[in-house]
Amino acid sequence: MRFAAHGSVRRRRAVGIAVVAGLLGGATACGTESGAGAVSLTPAEAVVRAAEWTTEVESLSYRVSGTLPQHGKVRAEASMTVRPSALDMELTGLGESEGKPLTVRFAEGVLYAGGDTAAISVAGDKEWLSAEPAVWGRGAADNNTYRVLPRPLEASPLPQSTLLAGAKDVRKVGAGTVDGTGTTHYRGTVTTKGLRAAQTAAEDKATRELLTTSLDQFAVLGVKGTLTVDLWVDGDGRAKRYRVQGETYALKEGRMVDGGPLDLTVTLLEVDRPVTVETPAAEDTMDVAELVDGAEEG
Repeated sequence: MRFAAHGSVRRRRAVGIAVVAGLLGGATACGTESGAGAVSLTPAEAVVRAAEWTTEVESLSYRVSGTLPQHGKVRAEASMTVRPSALDMELTGLGESEGKPLTVRFAEGVLYAGGDTAAISVAGDKEWLSAEPAVWGRGAADNNTYRVLPRPLEASPLPQSTLLAGAKDVRKVGAGTVDGTGTTHYRGTVTTKGLRAAQTAAEDKATRELLTTSLDQFAVLGVKGTLTVDLWVDGDGRAKRYRVQGETYALKEGRMVDGGPLDLTVTLLEVDRPVTVETPAAEDTMDVAELVDGAEEG
């Protein structure tokens, strides 16, 4: 079965750049940047504009690399659509077979895993495992990929890239090239307290929604304390890459313990190009629930 979608770039809507920049206070003291149309923006305004752009993206391909808590080093290549939500990802680094990729696909509320399924501690005689009802690409309370995907990869990279919009200390680091594109590099630190304060102070709905998204993505990452965020923005004001670094927490036997370091870099590649997610035929899949039931009966 094929699931296809074609994204289209729509007119960007203004959602209050100046309001957000004012909420973030001292970030405006870092100077101005020249964006598309010769608009002069402060670092705070530039990262907010990049965050606004994400709300209009319909499809995306992206690359992931880094170190995830409880998993270690991982890398992935993925394509996705936003509405309706669909994903095709090849993920390497899970389990003992570090060099063998795990293929993960999501469409119409069903998650499929193929390839190195031993990486997720499940074995069967089918080529694919399936699980439903699954949820990918939403918020901290909604995602459900049945532990096939690490938690930081359960969310879409688009809302995750908005985290820097909630930082009070956004500054320009310098210029750089990402995937052959010239960019401006920004950096700042994000905390739950700071995000909530900015969200509460927001005076318009669009700004409040933007900061609510950032707060939600902070929860998805399971960060303990402060998160350092780097964002690379191209000449059109669009996010091209982001990196998040921090310490995480985990729940063990009912108490909070150290979860380990998070260092995740995501590069946004082709935007609003046709994306097709091919899901396997029913006869080639085994439902995870069947495996669990079989194990309990044994």
